[in-house]
Amino acid sequence: MPRRPPPSPRYRSRPGTPSPNARSNPPRNEGNSWRDKLNFLTLSLLGVAFALGMGLGIAFTSTASFNPENVASREVIDRSAPDPELCVKFGASAIVSDIRLFVSLNPFSVYLSQPRMQPGCVLRTNNWSILEKPNLVSQEQVRDCKRRMNTFAYTGPLTGSPQISCVYQNDAAGNLFLKSQVEVDRARSEVDSF
Repeated sequence: MPRRPPPSPRYRSRPGTPSPNARSNPPRNEGNSWRDKLNFLTLSLLGVAFALGMGLGIAFTSTASFNPENVASREVIDRSAPDPELCVKFGASAIVSDIRLFVSLNPFSVYLSQPRMQPGCVLRTNNWSILEKPNLVSQEQVRDCKRRMNTFAYTGPLTGSPQISCVYQNDAAGNLFLKSQVEVDRARSEVDSF
């Protein structure tokens, strides 16, 4: 029976000596440990300060406020409308702007008064009975408004003395906030030709 060859040198190891393939860990430098802790602490504090600054910045510059001077959402307008439950159920709440326009011809000039903003409600055409039952509008006013394909809008509560107007819905311009610039220019040209 043949003899086995002797083991190769890479598998031999002497007691107490590391093998040539074993990786050795460098000795730790104890002088750097406080710097590592300081860097971690500094980074942690900077991260907390950044997050706190972002949160405070967002809180101070937020436009969502529910005071009467700042109308930032549809819910605020709905709550401010005259007869809010009735208006939401039978129409749409609106912001009414009363402006007086003065035109002088010699010299030609246009003057505007300070607008008076107030909450209002625009009724859908099939809900005019709300105004007809308590005799807030006459049959003649209803006929005239229907003939011109308009609808009624009002300011002030219906139980008091509301100011009711026959209004025309103008969708020629559309909502320019939701359109691209090409569509905005086209809508403006259509409005100008109207």
